[in-house]
Amino acid sequence: MSSPAAATSEKLVLSERHGPVLVLTLNRPKALNALSSPLFGELNKEFDAAQRDDAVRAVVLTGGEKVFAAGADIKEMKDKTLAQSYKENYLASWAKITDFTKPVVGAVNGYALGGGCELAMMCDILLASPTATFGQPEITLGILPGAGGTQRLTHLVGKARAMDIVLTGRKVKADEAERIGLVSRIVQGDGKECVAEAVKVATLIAGYGGIAVQAAKEAVNAANNLPLNEGLRLERRLFHAMFGTADQKEGMAAFAEKRKPSFSHL
Repeated sequence: MSSPAAATSEKLVLSERHGPVLVLTLNRPKALNALSSPLFGELNKEFDAAQRDDAVRAVVLTGGEKVFAAGADIKEMKDKTLAQSYKENYLASWAKITDFTKPVVGAVNGYALGGGCELAMMCDILLASPTATFGQPEITLGILPGAGGTQRLTHLVGKARAMDIVLTGRKVKADEAERIGLVSRIVQGDGKECVAEAVKVATLIAGYGGIAVQAAKEAVNAANNLPLNEGLRLERRLFHAMFGTADQKEGMAAFAEKRKPSFSHL
């Protein structure tokens, strides 16, 4: 493992490389990683750079060992007007992570509330420690979720459960989050083990053919938006496309020859 990238205390997102995996850590510990526009500015820059870097095959997103993100920065938004928020399309840039074509593994320790829960749901695979707590408490502030909390949550857990969580503002502990499909699985142990497992999962995925991984992510994401027949058509076309890649030839040759494949991501 490499050491964390050189950074000043003002840096809101820390980056660390583990071979083909980039670990991004939200870094506002005194504010419980409250999500602000400057933080998302840095986070989006990191994802843009990772998208362009062929050596990065997967990303781990975490808030560290104690908290993921306890919500949006209320001090930043409390005095906004309708005209301001509408003109600047406030929160739109928060979803830029969803345009990232490589896999993102989230590691949640402690609170992932409001915007923190919404950011966590943008990850492709979401691991949680037993301390993880999720929720969309915006209703208690006189607003509603604005960065995907009503939409992604409904896709993940269904209308009835989403209504319960959004309208009551209640918190969801890790065991319930796993049971209802909000998280992929719980990683037993402390926060450090959850992040380590996320790196392990991301490293495993990064070892497969990059084009196939990207296509598989595209196909699964499409299942949320397309009718079944259209989704099946897209899946089949992406499957056909894999036969034009070097990795398909290598992967199937390695299987036939009973050896480990050496993918070139081409």
